[in-house]
Amino acid sequence: MPDSSPAAVLFDMDGTLVDTEHLWWQAAAELAAELDLTLTDADLPEVLGRAVEHTAAHLHRTSRTARPEAELVERLNDSFSAKVAAEVVPRPGALALLGALRAASVPTALVSASPRRVVDLVLHAIGDHWFTTTLAAEDTPVTKPDPAPYLAAAERLGLAPAACVAVEDTPTGVASAHAAGCAVLAVPSTVPIPAAEGVTLLESLEQADLTLLAGLTAPADRPAA
Repeated sequence: MPDSSPAAVLFDMDGTLVDTEHLWWQAAAELAAELDLTLTDADLPEVLGRAVEHTAAHLHRTSRTARPEAELVERLNDSFSAKVAAEVVPRPGALALLGALRAASVPTALVSASPRRVVDLVLHAIGDHWFTTTLAAEDTPVTKPDPAPYLAAAERLGLAPAACVAVEDTPTGVASAHAAGCAVLAVPSTVPIPAAEGVTLLESLEQADLTLLAGLTAPADRPAA
């Protein structure tokens, strides 16, 4: 692998590779309306980048509904899955970057907090050949913002997390990747991401290339060629 390539790149899915964050928000907002709630910007941290169980628990707690929390999880899953099945749009620059990584034989992982059923819908739409391995919410005991998903992805690739670059779009995802020890490239989709040490901010994946990604990890963290 050339020195100008990263050791591995770990991609978030919703809002990073595909434009689905607004679909997840729609699913949550529609269910909230059924519960006589109106989602506002104050609800963003409880919805965007979060696992379905977290958002369902937030709606259940806020609405004080008598409906079982498990029912809300099922409704959110069904609604989001239907919306994704009808509309999967890659983010600008996403497929070009994946193509460059594949051409350079750089290992990649998809690291999502979405259920496997949603991950598989997206992979069917954009192609599963882009990824060395994929992780969905069910593949780790806990998901983002816990570091477990990124730690598991690095382990599957046989690399230290510090050798990997994670690509994210939400503060929740950035927190997960940063806690795992990955270098982070953040391209905000819906909510701002504050500047922080170890986090590189771009406006679009169209601005990312292999040389930039390789430069995000320290040379000592990269595996020997």
